Amino acid sequence: MSRSTVSARGLVKRFGHAAALRGIDLEVPEGTTLAVLGANGAGKSTLLRIVAGLARPSTGRVEVAGHPATHHEARRQVGYVGHATLLYPSLTARENLIFAARLYGLQDPGECADRALDREGLAEVAGRLAAGFSRGMAQRLSIARGLIHDPAVVLLDEPYTGLDLASAERLARRLSDLRGSHTVVWVTHDPERAARYSDAAIVLSQGRIALRAAAETLDAPSLEAALGAPDTAA
Repeated sequence: MSRSTVSARGLVKRFGHAAALRGIDLEVPEGTTLAVLGANGAGKSTLLRIVAGLARPSTGRVEVAGHPATHHEARRQVGYVGHATLLYPSLTARENLIFAARLYGLQDPGECADRALDREGLAEVAGRLAAGFSRGMAQRLSIARGLIHDPAVVLLDEPYTGLDLASAERLARRLSDLRGSHTVVWVTHDPERAARYSDAAIVLSQGRIALRAAAETLDAPSLEAALGAPDTAA
């Protein structure tokens, strides 16, 4: 049996009196790609930020590769691409990636940056300030930054946001390449893409897991049923 790279038990996250997550139990085996679906406000991004160690749960625990998600060893193994790109606008594309490579202690940060720019089709704009990037270009640079250290666990929050057709196809190839060799948890609103590039899927509704399924079984009726049954934990 594959060991779980990501594990959550009794995960609750409150913001004041509102609960974004209400008792999440989750195991993501090593090398599995898990899609997280649900309506806006269902708790998808909150879940991803907690797994990334960027937020702490109100109660419950999350482990990544056997370490608490906030532990430096867990965070070193995670590549996170959030819905907000959080790039440094006053740095060039290449400088953003060099900075990230140095944070992870990579050898030859410049070479790492150049490879990442090439993979994302951004080599020609390496010297441009991130402040002048379109949403799609900024998203591609954010993906390059999140994967620059070849993390064992890849967390993607709506990675297709703002991408043109060519960039979306490049991301699709990247998801295919990662599948099986990395543990991937990604948030999407698109059941068709979830089925195509994932092994398993969960549907969140009002902070609970309303459905767990093999990704290829996702369809509109099952998704609608899950979204209409927020208090049913699978």
